[in-house]
Amino acid sequence: MRTIINLIFWAIIFSSQLYSSPIYNYNEIVHPVVAEQGMVSSQEALATQVGVDILKQGGNAVDAAIATAYALTVTLPRAGNITGGGFMLIYLAKENKTVFIDFREKAPRSATRDLFLSKDGQVDTQKARFSTQAAGVPGTVSGLELARKQYGTQSFRKLVKPAYQLAHDGIPITSDLYDSLLQAGPQLLKDPDASKIFYQSNGTVRPIGSTLKQKQLAQTLKTLIQFGPDSFYTGKIADKLVRYMNQTNGLITHDDLRAYQAKEREPLSSNYKGYTIYTAPPPSSGGLLLAQLLYQLSFYPLSEWGHNSAQTIHMMTELMKLSYADRAKWLGDPDFVSIPKQDLVSAYYLDQRRPLISETKATPSKVILAGDKEQFAHEFNDTTHFSVVDKDGNAVTVTYTLNFSYGSRRMIPGTGLFLNNEMDDFVAKAGEPNAYGLVGSDYNQIEPEKRMLSSMSPTIITKDNQFFMATGSPGGSRIITTTLQMILNVIEFDMTIAEATYAPRFHHQWLPDVLFIERGFSKDTLTLLESKGHTLRVSRGMGSTHSILLKDNRFYGSSDPRKPGALTLGY
Repeated sequence: MRTIINLIFWAIIFSSQLYSSPIYNYNEIVHPVVAEQGMVSSQEALATQVGVDILKQGGNAVDAAIATAYALTVTLPRAGNITGGGFMLIYLAKENKTVFIDFREKAPRSATRDLFLSKDGQVDTQKARFSTQAAGVPGTVSGLELARKQYGTQSFRKLVKPAYQLAHDGIPITSDLYDSLLQAGPQLLKDPDASKIFYQSNGTVRPIGSTLKQKQLAQTLKTLIQFGPDSFYTGKIADKLVRYMNQTNGLITHDDLRAYQAKEREPLSSNYKGYTIYTAPPPSSGGLLLAQLLYQLSFYPLSEWGHNSAQTIHMMTELMKLSYADRAKWLGDPDFVSIPKQDLVSAYYLDQRRPLISETKATPSKVILAGDKEQFAHEFNDTTHFSVVDKDGNAVTVTYTLNFSYGSRRMIPGTGLFLNNEMDDFVAKAGEPNAYGLVGSDYNQIEPEKRMLSSMSPTIITKDNQFFMATGSPGGSRIITTTLQMILNVIEFDMTIAEATYAPRFHHQWLPDVLFIERGFSKDTLTLLESKGHTLRVSRGMGSTHSILLKDNRFYGSSDPRKPGALTLGY
């Protein structure tokens, strides 16, 4: 009898193995994290754990994303923020609906077009990047609360409390946090609050493994818990921010803070080989450029040419030049300028652009111009990113930022919060590049209450009306090309989410006319690219993607190895 039972048992096991796909393919050299109930992928391990805990306690993906965002304010101070801004993209599985929340910072009401120009008409980069006038009106608290009220299930208090506990009880100083503080030290040490919190009395960074308690930040988060998110814009936190502005010739006023509102916008969607790609509309440039690039690339046999082959890289690079030229001319805040979105992604327009480049030789950027209205159809787009999915198939992907690492390197006294320096993302002077080398037009000039143009591109992909993938990245101007390569690596080159994440990346943004490459490409490939006329420059690691993919009813996730301390967890 026991023999018969054993035979039945092994028959069941063998049968189930026949009809279910394996979790891992051991021919692969890197493997994703696998889960069945939910998953969070972020740049910092403690924040990821906070998000997973919220999922386990019954919260949905929106709840977990909000808790993760607040936790990153504590654990990733150089980029996690409630004094910056960003974008959130939500996929609601039951309704098969995608929602985009814009909580990008705004220019203060007293900001002027020539704010960062000296008397001789030159851009004052120090003022544009490291003064209190470089700060835009923060949008993160407003955006996260809009998402919670409309699509979350948990209380504000419950979602902020884990961040408060981390700030109050302390977090270990990791090697990553240590290195970032070491690099920022020359400027952070000039700020009395930041110096006291992050450095020892002799000016050295607190040692790796020691506990970092952020009492001022804990008090700020406690104030939010006690008085609600409005206290950031009208209460004690707002008072401290405005007082600092008044003391340092800053621009943000109580009226600016009271007037700020996050916006729900229609996501930008496009199609690529049976997949629907939802991503950020303007004031992001990311979604529009992704739509352009994916349409144009569909005309070339990329999979036949091969992943990261010289020919694939060449054609992607040439098309990047065309799109970034359009970005410089046509994109800005849609509440202020009329952006020809439909024209810029129309087949009529893009089919006229494609013949401007060559399949065999690099086209110099100086001869590539943005498209003009005559080409439009005449019948009638230091940061951090994270992704979350829940057991019901809802997904959230968020990119938010202070701009530079630690923003303007100035801390609002008594708050534990760094000011953003997002005003540098406006065009201070037409034709002059910003800190990321991007140039722009009057569409992105400084105007009161205007949102500055961004490259942030949180992206969700569906197939057959079901969630397929969530991805995105920090990286300034390289966000768009990083996200594009993640999409193509999975859809076009049939990589796992881990393989797609680990693969070497490249980037071109029209100006400067340089093809930036990571380490990891073969010498032969680089030689072929140079023979086509490309100017190559080896770059530091590009982006930091945190992505989740659904396959065979399992979630597969991967955090980017380019930034230490990242973690993907599921359950």
